[in-house]
Amino acid sequence: MATHEVIIIGGGPAGLTAGLYTSRAGLRSLLVERGALGGQMMNTTLVENYPGFPEGVSGPELCLLMHRQATRYGLEVVTVEATDLTQGQPYRVSTTEGNLEATAIVIAAGSEYRKLGVAGEKRLSGRGVSYCATCDGFFFRNKEIAVVGGGDTAITDALELAQYAKKVYVIHRRDQLRAGQVLQQRAFAHSKLEFIWSMVVEEVLGERTVDGLKLRDVKTGQESILKVGGVFIAIGFTPNSRSFSNILELGNSGYIITDERRATSAPGVFAAGDIRQNSLRQIGTAVGDGVTAAISVFKYLQQTRNGA
Repeated sequence: MATHEVIIIGGGPAGLTAGLYTSRAGLRSLLVERGALGGQMMNTTLVENYPGFPEGVSGPELCLLMHRQATRYGLEVVTVEATDLTQGQPYRVSTTEGNLEATAIVIAAGSEYRKLGVAGEKRLSGRGVSYCATCDGFFFRNKEIAVVGGGDTAITDALELAQYAKKVYVIHRRDQLRAGQVLQQRAFAHSKLEFIWSMVVEEVLGERTVDGLKLRDVKTGQESILKVGGVFIAIGFTPNSRSFSNILELGNSGYIITDERRATSAPGVFAAGDIRQNSLRQIGTAVGDGVTAAISVFKYLQQTRNGA
């Protein structure tokens, strides 16, 4: 059974930053990631608000730079899925490829797209139902499509999809957007975007592919059909915390509760990034979380060695 000083679970900006700091501090550090590195950052065509890139930088490029910098100092990265965390000294991380051990753990497993949970959504996923505009936008060229949501992600997706689609309907359950003002200004000024207020999706329609949505007015209860060739769902995220719920205190909607040091309810276990309660879900704050968690790990291991 492989033993490390610190295991980092998750390879997004929080995890990569934590790995950079712990490996640069000379700690035997292992990062485990079940899929591609970068997390949600990989779905961002252009990151415009990360310091140091005045013209913006693509999510995949920023991920590549972070990975290159972290591994330069000896961070080991493996592609496996962490399935369970067992408390003890050392902690045991169960994975799809066997067990791993470490004295300290940083959980930066991020979150996944939240589903609507309506009829037709799962059946037509990948056949007109999508959660990633960057991944799938090209396939909807010259079609009329819909985006569900009213936050930054939804409006960013709508603006990106307008590059390909004939028309983009933005469906929001409220009568005003939650997105930032800059995004709102761009969206309201775009000729291809049309807003459908105070509506929710009741069902995704279609046999082999999406051909429409059944909508319900939240104020009147009246139902209607919107004919579209695809729907992009951007209503938030669900934290990937299920594997850790047996030993960690979770808060609202399953997010991990931490203190200002990013320490969890289990000694020696820290959490960073989108999986942490009250995260701002920004690349910059995820990086800051990774720094804080890594420094906390270093101090924790020093205290452990000194018998404190």
